[in-house]
Amino acid sequence: MAELLVVRSKIKDATKCNVAGDVAEALSKKVEEIIKAAEKRCDSNGRKTIKAYDL
Repeated sequence: MAELLVVRSKIKDATKCNVAGDVAEALSKKVEEIIKAAEKRCDSNGRKTIKAYDL
């Protein structure tokens, strides 16, 4: 993965638990998968703008 889509410090702020070093990369990968699925839905509906309901 070239670039993280999430902010490591914000992940730590969102939980009371300790956060392992590989969590940001794994979460970023999940976010990328969600975005790609939303993009497919957007395209299939003939739009060029991803909307919240595409997620």
